Amino acid sequence: MLTIWGRISSINVQKVVWAAGEVGQTFERIDLGGAFGGTREPTFLAKNPNAQIPVLEDGEVCIWESNSIVRYLAARYGAGWIWEEDPALRTEADRWMDWMISELQPSMTPAFWGLVRKMPGHTGPEVIAASIAKAEAKMDILEAHLATRSFLAGERFGMADITVGCGAHRWLNMPVERRVRPHLQRWYETLFARPAAKPALPLPIS
Repeated sequence: MLTIWGRISSINVQKVVWAAGEVGQTFERIDLGGAFGGTREPTFLAKNPNAQIPVLEDGEVCIWESNSIVRYLAARYGAGWIWEEDPALRTEADRWMDWMISELQPSMTPAFWGLVRKMPGHTGPEVIAASIAKAEAKMDILEAHLATRSFLAGERFGMADITVGCGAHRWLNMPVERRVRPHLQRWYETLFARPAAKPALPLPIS
């Protein structure tokens, strides 16, 4: 059985919980980080010296960084399904997973911190407005891409849909005004209907 270290309100933990469910692996999730603390404990630092969640343990294998964990689960337990063996085809998923980390997530996080978590330094209207504008521009990119395919890497659900889907879940449930994007909405509703998605994507977001 897998062990996932991290609180479910973390978007990066959500990716791992969803991926584990999709590949049919049972797991124990241990609350850690945020209000739960524990990331600076020596026993956890031995697993991840960065003191960050999530961490996955699979027997003797211990992995940190959410995208690395999702790729591991897909390759080990989802080969031929959410893991694409052809490197040229797999890069379609890889680039969107990295885009989530480098582009989408940083753009919307300040607004999330200010509006949902009420974190000091992020509640100013200028900070929130700038974050919303950046996130909306990223969502326009996603909308245009999804206009020509069912899922991010083509016509089959895959690991990129898990990682970017967690970002879409957060954005579409934040208390902000958003442009209507029918392709994004169709894709999100398809993802959220998956049995493995619901335990990973709690509502309300927090």
